Amino acid sequence: MPASVARNKPAARKAASKAKKAPAKRASKPVAPARPVPELTAEALAWLESHGTKKTRDGMARYGITAAKAYGVTVGDIRRLGKQLGPNHGVAVALWKTGVYEARMLAAFVGEPEKLTAAQMDEWCRDFDSWALCDTLCFGLFDRSPLAFDKVRTWARSREEFIKRAAFALLSCLALHGRGEGDAPYLGLLPLIEKAATDDRNFVKKAVNWALRSVGERSRALHAEALSMARRLAESTDATARWVGKDAVKGLQSPATLKRLTKKSG
Repeated sequence: MPASVARNKPAARKAASKAKKAPAKRASKPVAPARPVPELTAEALAWLESHGTKKTRDGMARYGITAAKAYGVTVGDIRRLGKQLGPNHGVAVALWKTGVYEARMLAAFVGEPEKLTAAQMDEWCRDFDSWALCDTLCFGLFDRSPLAFDKVRTWARSREEFIKRAAFALLSCLALHGRGEGDAPYLGLLPLIEKAATDDRNFVKKAVNWALRSVGERSRALHAEALSMARRLAESTDATARWVGKDAVKGLQSPATLKRLTKKSG
């Protein structure tokens, strides 16, 4: 045996031993191709239709939820389907175009906020025909968009009832979810609340009241500003403004609200 081979024989045995102990590399599983948007949309619609009931449709009417086309699916079931589908903005857009109430609700749970465009948000907002659709989109999707604060300012100027409601429902959702923006953006939007407080349309005045209370619950500083505004509105000669103000004063001074503020500042 040549001397060089003899000298390297222990090293060779050691390398062979390590090779036996090393786990075999598993073949990587092929990545399944993304399923086409039309296919996923059709399946989602079929699922929604199969889970609709007359009882749920009748319940929608009792709560003032109007829709040109609805299957009668509970929000819980729509959320469950949204989790199964996962984020898919293409599907959200396709669902919205169907005009089906539940499909549009589902868009809130599968849409991707970073992919929303200003034009798209405006288009969907113009389609709102119930407080439920408006609030669900604001609460579940729009408030996570970087365009949200701009849309509050734009929609607050609208004369359309549900677009104007969307402005203040969205402001409320932004305040409630607290994404670390600080107080400044909310202080800048408080004048919009005061200006809209005389709008006596039911869905608008309730959203304005909701926004005032929600902003006031974000921090001690905002609470002081919101409470001052609420007291001012409560003394207004306008009946709607008085209602907004009095109800907001009551909510902002409630023990539950004051307890939450104490925890936030503690």
